[in-house]
Amino acid sequence: MITLKSIIAFKLMHMTKMAELCPEATCTDVLSKIEWQTPTVLQAITWLGQLGGFLNRRAEGLPGIMSLWRGYEILQENVRLFIILNNKNCG
Repeated sequence: MITLKSIIAFKLMHMTKMAELCPEATCTDVLSKIEWQTPTVLQAITWLGQLGGFLNRRAEGLPGIMSLWRGYEILQENVRLFIILNNKNCG
């Protein structure tokens, strides 16, 4: 479990650095297509942070790791639900 959570933490920290250094890069560099479909890393990290409770106020800057972590967990739950609901092999 620690290994898996460490990988996720690294991925979130990588996203944060990419948003700072090259905000116009595509988010597919860090997220799979099914996880997120958005034009830039900056938008993806902001939206992911908002899922985790980040309010996106003008003076706040980028979302923190905890907001990203919570948002990523919510995103993963939504992805699993999406896959289940769109599975054509059911019933």
